[in-house]
Order: sequence, then C-alpha cells, then structure tokens
Amino acid sequence: MVNLKINNNPVSVPEGTTILEAAAKLGLKIPTLCHINWDCFHVEHRSGSCRICVVEVTGKPNLAPACCTPVAEGMDVHTNTMRAIQARRTVLELLLSNHPKDCLVCTKNQNCNLQSLASEFNIQTIRYEGEQTKLAVDDNGAAIRRDMSKCIMCRRCETACNVVQTVGVLSGVNRGFNATVAPQNFLPLDQTACVFCGQCVLACPVGALTEISYKDEVWQALNDPSKTVIVQTAPAVRVAIGEKFDMQPGEISTGKLVAALRRLGFAKVFDTDWSADLTIMEEATELFGRIKSGKNLPLLTSCCPGWVNFLEHQFPDQLHMPSTAKSPQQMFGAIAKSYYADLIGVDPSDLVVVSIMPCLAKKYEAGRPEFAPNGVRDVDYVLSTRELASMIKEAGVMFNSLPDEDYDDPLGESSGASVIFGASGGVLEAALRTAADWILNAQPDGSIAYFEDAADSPIDFVAVRGLEGIKEATVKIGDLELKAAVVSGLGNARKLLEKIRSGESQYHAIEIMACPGGCINGGGQPYSFCSCGGSDVLEARKNAVYRADEGKAIRKSHLNPSIIKIYKDFLGHPNSELAHKLLHTHYCAKK
Repeated sequence: MVNLKINNNPVSVPEGTTILEAAAKLGLKIPTLCHINWDCFHVEHRSGSCRICVVEVTGKPNLAPACCTPVAEGMDVHTNTMRAIQARRTVLELLLSNHPKDCLVCTKNQNCNLQSLASEFNIQTIRYEGEQTKLAVDDNGAAIRRDMSKCIMCRRCETACNVVQTVGVLSGVNRGFNATVAPQNFLPLDQTACVFCGQCVLACPVGALTEISYKDEVWQALNDPSKTVIVQTAPAVRVAIGEKFDMQPGEISTGKLVAALRRLGFAKVFDTDWSADLTIMEEATELFGRIKSGKNLPLLTSCCPGWVNFLEHQFPDQLHMPSTAKSPQQMFGAIAKSYYADLIGVDPSDLVVVSIMPCLAKKYEAGRPEFAPNGVRDVDYVLSTRELASMIKEAGVMFNSLPDEDYDDPLGESSGASVIFGASGGVLEAALRTAADWILNAQPDGSIAYFEDAADSPIDFVAVRGLEGIKEATVKIGDLELKAAVVSGLGNARKLLEKIRSGESQYHAIEIMACPGGCINGGGQPYSFCSCGGSDVLEARKNAVYRADEGKAIRKSHLNPSIIKIYKDFLGHPNSELAHKLLHTHYCAKK
C-alpha cells in the first residue's frame, strides 16, 4: 500500500494506483476527457493527452495528469489550486476554440463530454479565436459517420479499435494543427477492414464518431399510405431503452417498447426473438449434422454481423466454420418479405421492414447485396436503440406512462431461449437447450424429433454465462461430451481463432460476439455504459436478460408454437430446400 495526501486528506491505495483513482476513493472528482476505463474488460485508456485532469504535486515543477500519474509514498497532491483550475480552463477553452459550434444540431448534443465540461466550468465565451480544423465527413459505410472536424485527439477510439477489438483500422496521423485520427491513407471506412461494431462510437466523447441515422427515412415510410411498415425489436433493446427515459439500467421495458412503437404508427410490432428461435432451429440442426459427420468443426455461430465481417477480413481461411444460418434480423426480413407478405396480401416491395437493434453493424448487414434478392432488401432500415428513443421523444410519446402491450402475431411469439441472445453466451445456451433435446430424443435411424421435449434435458447452462471475454465449458449430453467456448470482444476472438488455426484448441461449438459483453453492449445502445466507465450498467442489463428468460412459460426454441407452425405450414423442416434458400447465406473473403 502507498500512503499519500490529496487536498490534505490522507489515503492509502495499492501500488500502481493513479492519482485519479486515489482521489475517487476520497470522493473527489477530477475532470477527465481522454481517459476511459473498460474495467470489466481490463482495458484502460489513460494517455494524458488532453490535460484536463492536471493536478499540482508538491515539489514538482510541472502539473501532473492525474489519469496516468501513479501515486508515490508521501506524495502531497492538490486538485483544486488556482494554478490547476486555471490550466484546465485554458486547455478546455483551446479545445473549444477549434471545435465546431453546432451543438444544437449535433447528434451527441447532451451526450457530449466536451459540452458537459464546458457547462461544469461555466465557460460562456471563447477567448481564443482563429482558424479551425476542417476535414471531410465520411458517411459512406451505411453505419458509422466520421466527422473529424470535431475530433479532439483523445484517441479513445484508437484504443477501442486497436486494443479492445484488434481490428487495427484507426490511428493518429499528422502533427500539430493537422493532427487527426483516420484509417490508412484516409480511406473511407467501407474501404477498410472496419467491421462496424460501433465500439469506437461508444468510446468517442464528442460528435466525431456517430451512427448514420435513418430516422428521416422511417418517418417518411410511416407517413406513406402506399407502404405497410412493420418493425422488429432485438432482445437487448428491451433491457436498455428505459435508460433514455430515466429508468434504471436493467429495467425490462418490453411492454412499453411495444406500446411506443404502435404510437409511432407501425402497422405491426414484431419480435426479433421470434426469428432468434427460428435461427436456433437452423443453427442447431447444422450443429447436430456436423457433430454426426465430424466435419467442419467447430461450428461458429453467425448471429453477429460485426464478428462475421471480422472473420471475412482477418481469418478468410476459416470461412468454412461459421454456421450458414443468417442472423435473426435477416431471417425475420426474409420471412416477412415472403411468408408474411403473402399472408397479408402485400407486394414485398411495398412492405417496409424496420429493425430496432443495439448494434451498428446491423445497419451494414442489412445493406449487404446477398440480402436483397431480386433487388428488394429483406430489411429496409435499421435504427439503433438511441435513434428509437429519439423518435419516441420527438413524437411526444410519454414512454414511462405507457401501458404494457404484447407483440403482434404471427411473428411475435418467442421462448426464453431467444431473449438471452442479448447477452454473451446466450446464443450458445439457446442452441444447447435445443440440441440436448434432439440428442436425447434421437431416433434409431439418426433422424431428429424436431419438436419434442426431453423432460430430463437441462435448461440452464450457467457455465457459458457471464461477462468474461473467453469462457470454456464441457457440456455432457447423454453420451456426448460437447466442448464449447464463448467469446465476446474481437480481441478475444482473435486469440481463440489463432489457437484453432494452430490446432492448439478444439471445440464442437463456439459463440462469438463482436461487442464485449454481447449485444447488451452494442454500439447502438445508450451511452451510459462507456460514459460511466464501469461494468454496473452492463451487469444490470445482463441480469435483466436472464430474468426475462426465467419469466417465459416456454424456454426452448423448438417448443415455440409459432415456430412449429411456420415449419408445418411453410418451411417444411429445418434445413429444407426452402429454409436453405430463405434462411441461409454464404461468406466472402475480403481484402
């Protein structure tokens, strides 16, 4: 332990603690801008580049950045001297002098750390006037908008991209007035190895990185009498959207979410959980077949488009391993534009499918050419959780006062297995619940009893749950010992895939989610997680997902009556010719 004083208050902290952390232990807040701590992923960005957190250390000639200065025995720190306060104000004013003044129309308005600091410091005039950095806006990638004129060179996005995700697209370039963060050769993001996971957007403290919004297009569709507009909502949205309406993290807002969407004018409100159950039918069938044949193992779940992009760019030699099943978002779109459109007598080109997703990569996924058969996209527009909250407020819908309402049929009924897709480990656990029944009920000729329950089969596979980056488990089902792994965060995915490539690790099934913690921490979720820097918000969202699962009467995908019905009336059986045409895809190696 190291003993020191901060503002004349004694404190003891472990060796290696920073002044910033020691001050927090005393209940002292030192302002920060470039600093961010992903504590649940053991990654911290503390470059000290912004100098907003400077403090005075007795005996030291220069002010010290609190975020990256370790404590020392007997150190005497002062956080609120006139010298420190004046230095912070000067740094802040210089940052503001080179920042666009369009706060009122900026996407990050009221979610901007720079704006918050200006308010806390009561800065009402800009003393330093002069030239401002002006750079071109990049909004070519369908998912992420880069406006580097707003970049403050905190370089948090670099850490998210290069350290947390190991994608390696962003880096600091140039010096002085022309310094910025950009891809190599200033290429647009869609011409790089960017996977559009959106973790850089969550990390950015200002409006330099935001999502590309489709709110206007959705409003136009909702007000077009020639269009029938339906919507699907992802599992992780219902445990996070309440935060935008001052509800506690982890409050389950499913009923209010459905009600709000109806108030906005959607013709039908459906649940992506339904197509998550459908995904399990196709993916578990594929897993069952690969285990029997012993070929193309392990099976890698393919629900996450960010992770699929990562594989196509970084590990093209392993493209035979992912399941060919589409993601739940795209399965829903494919069924909506075929089965459902025919059911209600609407031409697929006049049926507008909107997705509400926690993820920015879903925006990119919806625009992939293979998901637009005959030129008609399966999913027309993808809105993030943040964008939907903005629309609800814009429409004057009082979210907190809404009654709970149910999803519409026939694409709204779901099992508990589908809602856990929102947390890391949930997709694999859902697949295991179904695969366990199929393995235990296997017929002598090897055929599968698709829609039968096995009373003794397990439901809760707790070994694959949690926020750890890499989880491994051996699950015993009958005579089979199924080796599984769950990975969240692309940096962790890289470690595991390299072990598989070298032959060091072998599994039957692996779930990979691009975002650390899974979809509950998607790039389109409310900013509260990264702004607080801790794991409490993420833990609350995760726990809510499993509470929602436990509250369901049916907790296995293959027992969902609506899923049984669509196979009976339309698809035939999992992996049938029609199912393969509508619900499966292929992958392409990318430069």
